[in-house]
Formats: sequence, C-alpha cells, structure tokens
Amino acid sequence: MTLIKFNAIIVLLLILLTIEAKAQTRIAVLDFELKDLTLKPGIPAEISRTASVKPMLENELAKSGYQIIAISADAQQLVTAGTGYLFDHHDVAALLGKKYGADYIIVGRLHKPSFLFIYLMAHLIDVNNGTLAADLLTEVKGGEKKLTLKGVEDLAVKINKTIKP
Repeated sequence: MTLIKFNAIIVLLLILLTIEAKAQTRIAVLDFELKDLTLKPGIPAEISRTASVKPMLENELAKSGYQIIAISADAQQLVTAGTGYLFDHHDVAALLGKKYGADYIIVGRLHKPSFLFIYLMAHLIDVNNGTLAADLLTEVKGGEKKLTLKGVEDLAVKINKTIKP
C-alpha cells in the first residue's frame, strides 16, 4: 500500500470519527405532571414548581451535551387521554417522541405525598423501540427553588448514567 493511500484512509477514518462524535443524542422532555396527595392539593406555589422542572431539566441535559427536542404542551395534550396516561403508556410517548425526531423522551411527574418532601419521577423512554429505558426517582426535601434544582440535577445525572454508561 502506498503512503498516499494509507494517508487517505487515515483521513477518512478521522472524518468518520469526527462525524460520529458530533452526533448528539436527541432528548425530548415533556411537561411534568403534578400528583399532589396532600390535604391542600394544587396550590399555586406547587403548580409553579411543577412547571419549572421541565426547563431546569432541559438546561441540565443541554449542559451534558444532549440536543433538546421541543414538543409543545399542545402536542403533548393531543396524545394524552388523561392525567398519567403518557407516564403509564410508554409506547404512545415513544410515538410522540419519534414524530419530533427524538432518540429518548422523558415523561415526568412531581409526586407530592407530603408537605415536607416531593419525588421527582421520570420515565426515560427509548423512542426507537418504545420501551422504558429507566424508571428514575429523586427525593427533594423542602420547597425552595434551589432544592428543586438540586433534585433536577440529580435526575440529570441518573439520565446521563443510563444513556452513557
């Protein structure tokens, strides 16, 4: 093999490796649902906290190098047959993610069994095969925004460990 052919092969391999390295995993994060089991369910502060989880999680995942795929609340609502439906029907959530070109879709829930703590629950669904890749849970004690952010950061770490072991 001549030196020119060898160099051309090396250059082609480097180009292919560069293209592969730049291919980002695409993740869609749906709006989190509030499941409030307390004696005063659905207070405005809890609704606001629940709404803040999606953008915080998208931000954390983007920092980890994932491409965030936007799916509107309206598109999510069109395929939802009721509260918790997408959380329980991974195949339907996967179809929604596939429609928007995602590799994974995250269906989340803010579960509040007490005034003292919440659980951030997330189903990481593999869009290609419509199955649950991970059932993730993080406990957050207290209602301050910084504590919710810490819980979201923990959730992002768990997602990252699942996708990139």
